[in-house]
This record gives sequence, C-alpha cells and structure tokens, in this order.
Amino acid sequence: MLLLLLGIIVLHVTVLVLLFVSTIVSQWLVNGDRTADLWQNCSTGEVFHCLSSSSNEWLQSVQAMMILSVIFSVLSLFLFFCQLFTLTKGGRFYITGIFQILAGLCVMSGAAIFTVRHTDWHQASENSSYGFAYILAWLAFPLALASGIVYVILRKRE
Repeated sequence: MLLLLLGIIVLHVTVLVLLFVSTIVSQWLVNGDRTADLWQNCSTGEVFHCLSSSSNEWLQSVQAMMILSVIFSVLSLFLFFCQLFTLTKGGRFYITGIFQILAGLCVMSGAAIFTVRHTDWHQASENSSYGFAYILAWLAFPLALASGIVYVILRKRE
C-alpha cells in the first residue's frame, strides 16, 4: 500500500513539474536563433533580447489554460493530502481525481489551441519547429488524465 501511495504521489509531482516547466520555459516554438513561448519572443543574435508576446485572444486563452492546469494540479495534490487524512475508510478520492482530470483537459485545450493558431502569431518557416516545452505540455496531458483516473478508482485503506 505504501508503494502504491508513493507511486501515485511521484506521478502527480511529475505531472506538476511538467506543467510548470511547459508553462514557464521559452521553448514552445523554435525558429533558428529565435524562440517563442506563451509570454515572450526571444532572439539570440549578437545580443540576446526578449520582447513580450502578442496580445492575441487565442494566445491569452492558451496562457489561461496553462495557468489553470497548474492551479488545478496543485489543488488536486493539496486535496489528496487533505483527503488522505480526513476521508473515511473505503472512500474514494473523487474530488482529487476530478481536479486532476480538469488539469489534464486544460493543458490539452491550451496545447491544441496553440497547435492550430500559432501560425497567426508567429509566421512559420521551413526551419521552425515545436520546442521542448510544447512537447512537455502534450506529455503532461495523458499523465494528468491517468493520474486523475487512478485517484477516482483509488479507495482509502488503513
């Protein structure tokens, strides 16, 4: 039982780290010496400088979705520890699971919006590719859903 609990916590913390990194790091779109993310566009020519990102509505929705996914995941971890000590024997971690599933759906929505609309904001060329933060966001999606489903299935034992 202790190994199962430890495994669930490690999975949840992994999802949380992936969400934090993918939200903060400036590597959603890479084009040669230029990088773009949700918050700023940077270039590494002779002088490294960054400009704030555009204020497109779709980009703001991606920012909101990523922030919501982090908030839902943090809330889910907090609720898990609260329920771990207050839930009656045999009870399920429904609230924790729902918040974690919401985190997964938010990150999926944000990454999907970015996938569809990034050409409106940053003109894609032959050299441009998705950065590692974008890939981490897509990786966090199934892990968050799996974690949420595990929480819903999980019963509290003594």
